[in-house]
Amino acid sequence: MRIIVLVKQVPETGAVKMDEETGTMVRAGVEAIVNPLDLYAVEAALALKETQGAEVTAVSMGPPAAAKALREVIAMGVDAGVLVSDSAFAGSDTWATGYTLAAAVRRLKGADLILCGERATDGDTGQVGPQTASFLDLPVATYVSSIDAVTTGHIRVSRLVEEGYEGLDISLPALITVVKEVAEPRLPTLGGKKRARNADIPVWTADDLDVDPGRIGLDGSPTRVVKIFRPQVARKAEMIRAEDESEAAAAAGRVVEFMTDRGLL
Repeated sequence: MRIIVLVKQVPETGAVKMDEETGTMVRAGVEAIVNPLDLYAVEAALALKETQGAEVTAVSMGPPAAAKALREVIAMGVDAGVLVSDSAFAGSDTWATGYTLAAAVRRLKGADLILCGERATDGDTGQVGPQTASFLDLPVATYVSSIDAVTTGHIRVSRLVEEGYEGLDISLPALITVVKEVAEPRLPTLGGKKRARNADIPVWTADDLDVDPGRIGLDGSPTRVVKIFRPQVARKAEMIRAEDESEAAAAAGRVVEFMTDRGLL
């Protein structure tokens, strides 16, 4: 069984910055980590590796520094990593990203199963996984909470939905996105860290992939951030002091009056 896990390097949650001119994320000089939600997909893949004898490859699209994210998941037990990196990919929206990642999957000759986190913490769209599946013409299941069975040509999963859980039997190859409930990510081992440090991580550029230059990067992105602004939050507070019983009674009366005026009582 061949498994591909899509992982992303993201800024630390508290360090997310946006360029107000271009509407794109500022990554230079910002501490980056593996998208925490992708680690659950990595763990699900490693569990299948142990039970099914699977070969697991991680693919990441990002700047050269994103190779660090691949080394981190290799240290956890992933067999190999591929970095998709080129200035031509800069500014890609989710559609262009899915298109590019699908091209990388094709170059890897596909897989029986592609695993993704439910979303990335920097964009919070949850779109890249399903869009990648659409470009590969694969069945997709989102918000998978458990992988219940894997048989020849099929995988059975449970999805987390508003009403509870939904069971699906999906034909392979397929793509699934997972939620935290699917597994608890393991820690890297010392041996894994040594292997990751020496791992050869190929870097694929636009020239290495069968992509249309007009469908990648900022120019190939059909969605744009047209404006970024910080909303002004203004509140006119009324402070009421109540230091004795008479003032407390007056304060209570003012609160009742305030709520009555606004139709809250």
